[in-house]
Amino acid sequence: MPFLDDLKRFGMVAIIRTTSADAAVATAHALFRGGVLALEVTYSTPDCCSAIRRIIAEAPTGAAIGVGTVRTVAELEAAVAAGATYAVSPHVDLELIAAARRLKVASLPGAFTPTEVMSAWRAGATAIKLFPAVQAGPEYLRALRAPLSDIPLMPTGGVSIESMNDWFSAGAIAVGLSKITVGTPAQVEELARAASSRLATIRSAK
Repeated sequence: MPFLDDLKRFGMVAIIRTTSADAAVATAHALFRGGVLALEVTYSTPDCCSAIRRIIAEAPTGAAIGVGTVRTVAELEAAVAAGATYAVSPHVDLELIAAARRLKVASLPGAFTPTEVMSAWRAGATAIKLFPAVQAGPEYLRALRAPLSDIPLMPTGGVSIESMNDWFSAGAIAVGLSKITVGTPAQVEELARAASSRLATIRSAK
């Protein structure tokens, strides 16, 4: 699974949720400057697909641009047409997972319980977004992975730069970060640099 390999290499996905497509594009550029190359533009962003198309056109080599908060097959198809290479959802929808496979894009459905995780994985999800991670904590991820160690999990929702190490220690293959995308472009760039530095430190300690 090439995308899964990329996800492990990136280590984090920045979640862009802004009030306009222009703001999403500006946020993406700030993230790129800060060293974050994997990002998802959520459907809660107005003109989400337009933003994705513009970001991809100006993205640095090696960047991975996906779509987030995907709830319908129509939304998935529109985002893929705009160039998104992976789709993230807040829930498990077997129809969405099947559609992602048909469209040949990676699928990261949101799941919380062991049953939800297994259902999504068996349906063909590329990886599972543990969501909302803030309600669980790293120890929950560690416990979840004990019987499900073969399933790649990406905690999202409440993950911070400060807590990244705890999540990776518990077995996360990557983390979803929304807090680093809030603020002015200069602030986002600074946060992205801090997250990139933190990830490098975590990896060098292994």
